[in-house]
Amino acid sequence: MTKEHRRFNLQPYLRREPVTLALLTVLAIIVFGAVAGLSRLYNQQQNSLAVRWSSRGTADLQAKRYGAAVIDFRTALLYSRDNYSYQLNLAEALIGESRIDEAYAYLANLWDRQPENGLVNLELARIAAGRGQTNSALRYYNNAIYAVWPGDQDVERLNTRLELINYLLHINNKAQADSELIAMAANLGMDPDKHTLAGQLFLRAQDDQRALDQFRLALRSDRHKTEAMAGAGEAAFNLQQYRLAERYLRTAVNAGDKAGRTKMRIAELVLEMDPFRPQVTVANRNRIVIDAYAAAGARLKTCGTPGPTALPAATLTTLTQNWTKLKPKITLYRLRRNPDLVSTAMGVVFTIERQTNGLCGSTTDTDNALLLIANLHEGL
Repeated sequence: MTKEHRRFNLQPYLRREPVTLALLTVLAIIVFGAVAGLSRLYNQQQNSLAVRWSSRGTADLQAKRYGAAVIDFRTALLYSRDNYSYQLNLAEALIGESRIDEAYAYLANLWDRQPENGLVNLELARIAAGRGQTNSALRYYNNAIYAVWPGDQDVERLNTRLELINYLLHINNKAQADSELIAMAANLGMDPDKHTLAGQLFLRAQDDQRALDQFRLALRSDRHKTEAMAGAGEAAFNLQQYRLAERYLRTAVNAGDKAGRTKMRIAELVLEMDPFRPQVTVANRNRIVIDAYAAAGARLKTCGTPGPTALPAATLTTLTQNWTKLKPKITLYRLRRNPDLVSTAMGVVFTIERQTNGLCGSTTDTDNALLLIANLHEGL
């Protein structure tokens, strides 16, 4: 076969090769497109199933059907394994089921992925608090306060700070709770409910002046707010501002607040029974001293019963002798003739009330008032 003949026989093949290659290319494109379409369809079905189970889980979580929610979100994660929201919701469902260790495992992993997530930090703070891990709890709470929150960040951060404050008060860390309250109170606007809540928390932290300030801010916005009126009365009472306390407490009691009735009565008695208050007349002062001296004598009579909280016998004897020795001189005539007897008599009264406090059974409102008056006049 000649060289020309061989070249002639190759020409049909050379003409067919591009056609075949083109056909194979088209076929590959069709197959690839089909595979891609099937893959998209599969992923869509997976996503659809994940969303469907997640929706069921959300409904169960909101209805506090925690066991069902756990199943729902675990099923959703079969179709969307790395979904952050599903894992977080599953952790919350596990917490609802009191399966804390399992929830913690999910939350720790989520924190590694997004350490700035507010809800993750908050849930970790709650777990640490429940385990008594105070330092970890405080760290996570503070992270949560300054973390990223969906929706209204200011509301979420305020609620988180409130939770932290309640936790600090629960563990009796009043100083740090007070610091957090000061930071919170600076951003409450003019909302009377928020100022009332802040005042109540300041009371629990034993910061009575700031509590009174918060209650006054609440009353500036809503002068008929009974809770703020009652709180202001309690704060003023603790600050020994008894005239102010009586006014606030009386208004609150008249508005239906029964809890403040006793303190209101004691504040009234402090104002009535303090012989050293300004502008009291001599005659009225002397009658007050006689009544106070009689009340202290009655108090001593309640101390004779033996018991684990009884006044020591030697102390009772000394107090009784001192009271009895001075008793004949405590008359209107003697007090009028010798004004120095007022301080002497009230010194005996105050000593009796202080030393018998908590040791001789229940006290009367008069005893409580006299003890508060004694505290007002520490020098006697």
